[in-house]
Amino acid sequence: MLEIKNLSKTYNSGQGQLTVLDNVSFSLDAGDTFSIVGPSGSGKTTLLGLCAGLDRASTGNVILNGVKLDELSEDERASVRNKYVGFVFQNFQLIPTLTALENVMVPLELRGDKNAAKRSLELLDRVGLADRHHHYPTQLSGGEQQRVCIARAFSNRPLILFADEPTGNLDDDTGQKIEDLLFELNKEAGTTLVLVTHDMELARKTGKVMQLKGGKVVETSMV
Repeated sequence: MLEIKNLSKTYNSGQGQLTVLDNVSFSLDAGDTFSIVGPSGSGKTTLLGLCAGLDRASTGNVILNGVKLDELSEDERASVRNKYVGFVFQNFQLIPTLTALENVMVPLELRGDKNAAKRSLELLDRVGLADRHHHYPTQLSGGEQQRVCIARAFSNRPLILFADEPTGNLDDDTGQKIEDLLFELNKEAGTTLVLVTHDMELARKTGKVMQLKGGKVVETSMV
């Protein structure tokens, strides 16, 4: 499902080149659950962005569902993301001018799905927000907004889901509920899950954990 080969990312800064990721490799099969952990600045979010085709690596390859992302244009990578990928972000990234239902519908409408509203309402019901479907993000709590994000992430039936600190802005009780919901829906859908977190307790809920430090892999372990 996902193959990462010798991936590096370097930026030019005023003091020369800054290497954020250094020769990272791993592979995931369909349905695997995988955590990337490490301290702030270790390269976790950069790696996630490269895996999802949001950015290009300096060297190395990203192969997502058999597609070499490095060889694609920006538009082609966007098309691959819309077809195969779901996202859950720490800061929600909901569109403030759209209702909860409309936010969930966005990926489906981009694909021209005629059943977008029905599918989205079903997912909002699944995450416990059917009765809040007409509310805007500012009218929802942090936990409710993240539930909308999870519904949106699963709306286009992604083959792989990338979650970047999905409980990072939530209190412990709400975060626990969001974790349970995320893993429950992921298991039902059989989606491959790639999770970035600094929380080792959360990371241990996945099948494999990779630790980064200074852009390098320091350990990969099965859970």
